[in-house]
Amino acid sequence: MTVEMNKSIVKAYSVLETGEPLPFDVAVELAHLAGEDVPDLLSLANKVKNRYATLSEGALHSCSIINAKSGVCAENCRFCAQSLHNSADVEQYSLLDAEAIVRSAGDVYDEGIRHFGVVTSGYGYRKVNPEFLKIVAIIDQLRQEYPDLNVCASLGILGEEPVRMLAEHNVRHYNINIQVAPDRYSDLIADSHPLKDRIDTIRLLRKYGIPVCCGGILGVGETMRERLDFIYALQELDIAVIPLNVLVPIEGTPLQGAATPALTDIVKTFALCRLVHPGKIIKFAAGRETVMNDFQGLLMLAGANGFLTGGYLTTRGRKIGDDREFMRQLAGFAEVSRS
Repeated sequence: MTVEMNKSIVKAYSVLETGEPLPFDVAVELAHLAGEDVPDLLSLANKVKNRYATLSEGALHSCSIINAKSGVCAENCRFCAQSLHNSADVEQYSLLDAEAIVRSAGDVYDEGIRHFGVVTSGYGYRKVNPEFLKIVAIIDQLRQEYPDLNVCASLGILGEEPVRMLAEHNVRHYNINIQVAPDRYSDLIADSHPLKDRIDTIRLLRKYGIPVCCGGILGVGETMRERLDFIYALQELDIAVIPLNVLVPIEGTPLQGAATPALTDIVKTFALCRLVHPGKIIKFAAGRETVMNDFQGLLMLAGANGFLTGGYLTTRGRKIGDDREFMRQLAGFAEVSRS
């Protein structure tokens, strides 16, 4: 018996044939898929990943981060434990010393991780100040200690001079997320600063040649259609790496009781993101081992080709050794799927 494929998925095969991003109207059709059509969509996304997003350094992009400055943030992001507006129980400390950060980088380096991000809480650095200069010096020390380590940063909103300095000191990627569809940022994420501040930072980073890591978070109250608006907004910003997080509700934040999105909606979002961004790194970040648990491998076969390993900022992550085995198994599956 011949089973016909869903007509919207047939249209979407143009991405596999041409490498051109999925048209928005087709994405809207695919967002409504259900039942046995969903695995067909995931299969297509995996094929697109294998054809257009193969990584030179291996089958998957893996990175780790350090929470180099924690808590005491004046911004009111609704999901974040580090905001002073929320009552989450989170450790607070000022910028770690260079020795602690270099030691942390060495630990992940010894585990085979070659992308390491220095992350700080707070609004950011509009101008160069003594703390920012310390961070730049730490970046230099990391690169001196581990010449083949890709040192990344996530320091919040930046002005032009800080961006120029990061470019001069060879930051590999800079992470700054837009989180959700632009027109929902102020009510779903934060209204203590405009999204424009983040977008202006992204444009400065691109001006100075720093590849941008920019994504968002699923499960903060957005609709499936708004997830598409978010995905296409990233296309307009010409992002290099797209981290997708699934909300881990934290007690003491306004989203502490938020319901987890349906599994089918999460996997469809990852697959659609791949079809809109055929050649980009799409990285599965928070929510891997907590929200998705046994299903996280499904997302890696739905278009994702990278993940964040080790600890996150204020929630636990997976052990790097466990993820190394995870990568090995997925690499074997990829070889079978290509044969």
